[in-house]
Amino acid sequence: MSGEQSDFWNGAGGDAWVAMQPVLDRMFVGFEGLLADAAAARGAKRVLDVGCGAGAATVAIARRLGPGATCTGVDISAAMIAAAKERVAYDENPPRFLLADAAAHSFEAGEFDLLVSRFGVMFFTDPAAAFARLREAIAAGGGLRFIAWRTPEENPFLTTGAQAAAHLLPEMAPRLPGAPGPFAFAEAGRIGEILAAAGWARIEVEPVDVPCAFPEADLRRYLARIGPIGQALREADDATRAAVLEVAGAAYEPFVDGEEVRFTARCWSVGAESP
Repeated sequence: MSGEQSDFWNGAGGDAWVAMQPVLDRMFVGFEGLLADAAAARGAKRVLDVGCGAGAATVAIARRLGPGATCTGVDISAAMIAAAKERVAYDENPPRFLLADAAAHSFEAGEFDLLVSRFGVMFFTDPAAAFARLREAIAAGGGLRFIAWRTPEENPFLTTGAQAAAHLLPEMAPRLPGAPGPFAFAEAGRIGEILAAAGWARIEVEPVDVPCAFPEADLRRYLARIGPIGQALREADDATRAAVLEVAGAAYEPFVDGEEVRFTARCWSVGAESP
């Protein structure tokens, strides 16, 4: 990853995700089962979770596979790795958590038989090079399974607030197609091209829609910390912050169902094999 990504995830970005981890865990819990099922179906015994964050998916996979398997989560954020280790401090057979840039780290050749990721591989500066390097860490015949967002148009929950508050935040960074970030792998064809260039085989890119929910009471706190609004508000004055959260919060009313915020995450489930 670039130095800019490292600075972000080891600064305000990583701190924000750790602070919001209970909300994010609840929001994305449905993806844990998808990845755990994929690992179990392959009979995986040595799993690498790339961009593991605070470790929710890593832990779910480890618990599903049981003590006969070993799971390793890797992330560039020191704060999130610390949170992941704290999460499993009292587990009898905890996953291992490694602070490293997965795109550059020297794993042993064939060290793992499955690479997984839940929204963690979309931040590579050079994704083809990163996936080529990671493929070397996967044993021959081993596999890959990751989840990535589809297009912004299919995922209005991720864009509604920024669109509504854009006039109040003229310096808010735009999300560029294909750039590192949530929508880096929005196009299925691009995913296939990247993995093929990295030497992966039997590539499959399938749509998956997962219902997500979290307490409505946490909505404005989520908007203030996560995503482009959260980034822009870190330098904003109190008046701007209040105005932005009022406008953005109102824009999310269609997603509010009683005491919960509900939306459907429209993603790709991507699989491949190491030849």
